[in-house]
Amino acid sequence: MSPAGGGPGSDPHAALARTEGAARARDAAVAVERLTELLGIVYRLRDPDGCPWDREQTLASMTPNLVEEVFETSEAVAADDDRHVAEELGDVLMNVFLMARIGEQEQRFDLAEVAAGIATKLVRRHPHVFGDRQADDAAAALDSWNESKQAERGTGPGAGEGETPGRLSAVPSGLPALLTALKLGRRAAAAGFDWPDPGGALDKLEEELGELREASARLAAAEQAAAPVGADAAGSALRGALEDELGDVLFAAVNVARKHDLDPEQALRRTIAKFRRRFAAMEHALGAAWDGASLDEVERQGRAAARDEVGPQGAGETREGGAPA
Repeated sequence: MSPAGGGPGSDPHAALARTEGAARARDAAVAVERLTELLGIVYRLRDPDGCPWDREQTLASMTPNLVEEVFETSEAVAADDDRHVAEELGDVLMNVFLMARIGEQEQRFDLAEVAAGIATKLVRRHPHVFGDRQADDAAAALDSWNESKQAERGTGPGAGEGETPGRLSAVPSGLPALLTALKLGRRAAAAGFDWPDPGGALDKLEEELGELREASARLAAAEQAAAPVGADAAGSALRGALEDELGDVLFAAVNVARKHDLDPEQALRRTIAKFRRRFAAMEHALGAAWDGASLDEVERQGRAAARDEVGPQGAGETREGGAPA
């Protein structure tokens, strides 16, 4: 990639070379060259004689793809697979470039605006790096970021003109539910609305589990008394009540994770992976006999799979109702 202009002052990498060293500047130059190549490919895909699929895409149609690629990146990071992480980050980057190109063609925004906006925001929200504020550790840096973010927000959702945004207004509603619950819990805790220790969160979870059992029992009794339940207003109300209680349990479980500084998304993913492994072990053990096996036999194989994985000490690990954990 050729420097813009002819003199050293016009070279976009000259300042970087002077301050950070020639080797780092060369690395940056290669990266910028590759980014330009990727942008050119995306432009070509959106040309009138480019890819029919890419030409048909809109910002709305690309959004699920972007979210999917972000989750696949998270999965690659959890697997500690560097090659896969690099590949998935490339997929994320392609989606960003393609969405920016769509915005440009629709005369809404372009990649330059996207890049300039985030660059300006990063400088503005790092006064401890680009200004005169001090931040000696990660916690202080995060405080600095959040204060700068709050100062630039103005009014938030639910706030009238001149009013201070609500303490939870900065949490987007479009995030995955577990992440939203975790962020809401953290912000509420920062405002002083929290239990003093994890025991309070566990007590709340047990309370919500009791209410879930009661709601489930009411619906089960109604289903036995009349059929079909759910077609009338009473049935719908019972199902709605059960759904509410289930949501309360999930939210309470996220708070337990937060109080122990655990990531509920990661915890659930670990359990999902464990369930996949143990279910596959049951299938392998039973083979063709699976279809005719009793529930007791399937559960026995599940406990065997758990023993093989965690050893005798964890052999009794089961889910409520007997299903293997």
